[in-house]
Amino acid sequence: MVTEASAPLLTHDHLLKGRVQLRQMRHGLRAGLDAVLLAAAIPAQPGELVLEAGCGSGAVFLCLLARVPDLRIIAIEQDPALADLARQNAALNGWADRVTVLQGDVADPAVLAANGSIDHACANPPFWPDGTPPPAGLRAAATHHLQGPGLDVWAGALSRPLRRRGTVTLVLPAGRHSEGSAALRQARCGAVSLLPLWPRAGMPAKRVILQGRREARSPDTLAPGLVLHDLAGWTEPVRQVLEEGAPLSWP
Repeated sequence: MVTEASAPLLTHDHLLKGRVQLRQMRHGLRAGLDAVLLAAAIPAQPGELVLEAGCGSGAVFLCLLARVPDLRIIAIEQDPALADLARQNAALNGWADRVTVLQGDVADPAVLAANGSIDHACANPPFWPDGTPPPAGLRAAATHHLQGPGLDVWAGALSRPLRRRGTVTLVLPAGRHSEGSAALRQARCGAVSLLPLWPRAGMPAKRVILQGRREARSPDTLAPGLVLHDLAGWTEPVRQVLEEGAPLSWP
């Protein structure tokens, strides 16, 4: 459990220009741009139910709650300390009654019994950008591709409780986009759309966002992509997401 004694190990950060308060571990895999963009890509509507797997301290679902009124969240986190911190962050932002955080392994189907009731699902699987495990000590308990579930397991866990046409949204290293697309199709999600995240115009994407729909049969799509930086800093579409909490308009 995260207590006052552990406070020096935490930082108190803000997302969406202060609309979201986030306490997170000072050392380890910290939430930032990926979490905000993932939340912006989820096409949730007021009153719907969203599942997040591997929620960490809660950055993704907190950004989503800041944008969509009356949304309900079920989040799963394997690390007991992070699960507790996610609950505390939900309360810190005044959304404790809209969030249920379950402590457990995404690969364990017994963790979640909500078949057909979820409208949207999402994850930022903790894979290191180049596909290698995190450096020693960075987050020793983190699940990564050498010791934890593969993308097929993540996609299956997110897809199983979805209603028909519900969405699964992932943010991944660009080099894993084909693996991610295959995992979504294996999990009965079609109409897969890929959104490249270009660091700057003309540069290769380092991250992509993938989204599929449960039991959809429409063709896959390649979105135009989002350029993150220009000479002045953040591009205007990215600034609107990061500061105003705007959704991403895609696919």
